[in-house]
Amino acid sequence: MPGTADIAPPDRQPVRADPPLPASAASDGAGAPPDAHTAKVIVVMPARNAAKTLEQTVSAIPTDIVNEIILVDDKSTDQTVEVARRLPLHVIWHPHNVGYGGNQKTCYLEALQRGADVVVMLHPDGQYEPALIPRMVEPILRGEADMVLGSRLAERGAWKTSGMPRYKFLANRGLTVIENAVLGTDFSELHTGYRAYSRRLLLTVPFLRNSIDFVFDSEMVMQAVHFGFRIVEVPARTRYFADASSASASQSIVYGVKTLLAAGRLSLHRSGVLRSRKFMP
Repeated sequence: MPGTADIAPPDRQPVRADPPLPASAASDGAGAPPDAHTAKVIVVMPARNAAKTLEQTVSAIPTDIVNEIILVDDKSTDQTVEVARRLPLHVIWHPHNVGYGGNQKTCYLEALQRGADVVVMLHPDGQYEPALIPRMVEPILRGEADMVLGSRLAERGAWKTSGMPRYKFLANRGLTVIENAVLGTDFSELHTGYRAYSRRLLLTVPFLRNSIDFVFDSEMVMQAVHFGFRIVEVPARTRYFADASSASASQSIVYGVKTLLAAGRLSLHRSGVLRSRKFMP
């Protein structure tokens, strides 16, 4: 498409052909877990004004396990696209700003079209450590999980040493506790932006019906649990610094309210009171 640049991924073994599938799944590549030796791992980066941190973040991505990197620019007002085109990335730019969730939709669609077996979402602001990618994809490659969350709260006190503001920690844990109660789960954090997905999950969960803003992430977790996918957590460190992106106080409040509404919508769907297409195949 106009405005994209394709650069060959690092040399690795060729991606295997998909095994024979039932007629209902043959057209989309869903099926058995990927072969750990030949799986195609794609990192997607939903970008918005990330020119200052992009190059350093990309340089830290382990190319021995990552086949391709896709950056989707959501109408940045800085030089993000220009910087991205100088790097070994596949670049897509939005002519209009559509929001964090809308950006992720483009990321996952493009990764699926390019044959990804595992998709890792990594923010281009350098807040999450790219060196953790091998640990993020390992449970999926082993067939032990379909979704991996890089939890900032899995290790006691890690939030404090990373510089996470106390109000963010309290809000994060509070929302997570409520969601765990609704979902019947026991996760340490459900609001991390560091995630990995199997191809099977992305082909099953109707993420295109989700919100275009930050609550997209909460909806993805709820959908994954509702559809019975396996989710595991991996301890993740994060950094808070001036150039790192962060939701404003007002955005955080709106996000929290919308997350609670999404949890309520799931409860109503499960009870049969009010069905939602977000939780239907």
